[in-house]
Amino acid sequence: MSFVKIERHGRIAIVRFDRQDRANALSIAACRALTDAARSFENDPDVCAVILTGTATNFSNGADLKDPERLDPQTSRLSERRLQLQTGGKLCRAWEEIEAITIAAVEGWCVGGGAALVAACDLRVAAENSHFYVPEIERGMNLQWGAVPRITHLVGPARAKRIAILSEKLPAARALDWGFVDELAAPGKSVEVAMALAERCASMPPVQVRMIKQAVNASAFALDRAVSHADFDQFALAAASADYAEGVRSFLEKRPPRYTGG
Repeated sequence: MSFVKIERHGRIAIVRFDRQDRANALSIAACRALTDAARSFENDPDVCAVILTGTATNFSNGADLKDPERLDPQTSRLSERRLQLQTGGKLCRAWEEIEAITIAAVEGWCVGGGAALVAACDLRVAAENSHFYVPEIERGMNLQWGAVPRITHLVGPARAKRIAILSEKLPAARALDWGFVDELAAPGKSVEVAMALAERCASMPPVQVRMIKQAVNASAFALDRAVSHADFDQFALAAASADYAEGVRSFLEKRPPRYTGG
């Protein structure tokens, strides 16, 4: 079953991610499918803008902690885990490296890995009733997928710490005020507003758009890989801790975690 569908509207593409459930979580297979979708535009000079959206209920509730493909830190080899832990980072990097302008259209909740993914896009449109939430630290995890520098670029260091360390939930209006979101839309209309932005991009000379995007990204993101290159190794370290096991267990058991620093 395909989780991802690509629509073409002239020089604009819409990528729809839908796992046919409420959470719309990012399983390993879903990450691979979204990575393949991003890379499908590498040799397509006719696409000027790409819109990425989830379902009408949720963009995504983040990484799928119940994914049967996830490797158990206690029983799998470190070399195997390191390869798998790079899946989300490769996904976000693939979307960041699309030469066309990318626009995330968010309805409902955008959580964890979902927030990391939309941060890798050029622009973000959010429904007025949507929310952003990065709960990794509450599960005993570090924030990976290259999200730390991207979120910091958007909101600044203090607010990035409030998002990633305090796990503050951001309603759409606050996300707009903080700079994490660029435009708000009425509920159910995020793709429509994103399409209007995409049409403005498509009305510009396409080669110049790509060159300017690359220049802006090169100047703004020059050190991103340097500061986030080991975030998946940090995750592997955290995943071997007692606090990680407690964080995941408490989440699945729907109770507050009891962390000890172990």
